[in-house]
Amino acid sequence: MKQNQLYLIIGALAIVAVGLAIYIFREESKPSGVELRIDETGISVQEN
Repeated sequence: MKQNQLYLIIGALAIVAVGLAIYIFREESKPSGVELRIDETGISVQEN
C-alpha cells in the first residue's frame, strides 16, 4: 500500500509541475504594451 501512495504523490507533484510550467510559459509569452480591443460593447484599452 505504501508504494501506491508514493506513486500517487509523485504523480500529483508531476501534474503540479507541468501545470506550473504551462502557466509560466503563457504568462511569459504575452505581448507587453497596450492592448486595444474593439467589439460590440465599444472600445477597450488595457495596459499589459
